[in-house]
Amino acid sequence: MTHDTQNRIQKASLIGRILSMEVFLLLMGIASLVYGITHDNTMNIFWAAVIIPGVFVLHQVRKRDWTKHWQEIEAEHKAREAYEERRRDAAEEARKTDDSK
Repeated sequence: MTHDTQNRIQKASLIGRILSMEVFLLLMGIASLVYGITHDNTMNIFWAAVIIPGVFVLHQVRKRDWTKHWQEIEAEHKAREAYEERRRDAAEEARKTDDSK
């Protein structure tokens, strides 16, 4: 029973991926390009030139693991803060030893 449910979810996911917004936008871009070329309409060719690369950019943005990305950025930020704090502490210690002389 569990395998059948997972199979249905997988099929729905495949259908969902085929009918996704990216596919719709890509088809609209291609249709606009074809219409623009066949009817010598520059504006349709322009919009196709904007839409088609935009679909690939959208796909890359959606594909990226943003949670992991923000965790990496936060870890880098914390490491930088820790480095700056150690540097300030070392400078303060050096100033104290210079003052005591």
